[in-house]
Amino acid sequence: MPKIASSLWFDTQGEQAAEFYVSVFPNSRIRNITYYGEAGPRAAGTVLTVDFVLDGADFTAINGGPQFTFDEAVSFVVVCADQAEIDYYWDTLSGGGEEGPCGWLKDRYGLSWQVVPAGIDELVSSRDQANQEGSQRAMKAMMGMKKIDIAALRAAAGLTS
Repeated sequence: MPKIASSLWFDTQGEQAAEFYVSVFPNSRIRNITYYGEAGPRAAGTVLTVDFVLDGADFTAINGGPQFTFDEAVSFVVVCADQAEIDYYWDTLSGGGEEGPCGWLKDRYGLSWQVVPAGIDELVSSRDQANQEGSQRAMKAMMGMKKIDIAALRAAAGLTS
């Protein structure tokens, strides 16, 4: 089977971004760094690519120039086990970046992330007729949040503990 990896285009900050990301996520590391040579198009010796792993997922950062930038059309989802994890990833990834609605944020490099609790889909979109009213209340509550508050979502849905 083919292996799929994410490639992230940066102007010049690929190495700094990779170092930041591997510091945030467990079981992460930089695998390899390549450099531009005399053929260019950038100055010889500057970083071309950085191959790194974030908790088992492969990424490559490329310093390709200012032609392309990130937008919200692509984001990475961080599924968190509890509120402590949400708080950690939200606070760490949004530092120097921009908070958005419903658990979305942009990090200091402009890359979009969604920081959400495990089971969010079931909480805000129940297929069970008996739970649909609670799910709609939870969805409405989430729409008013930036960082997700699990207790507030569960309370809105009418769920205990």
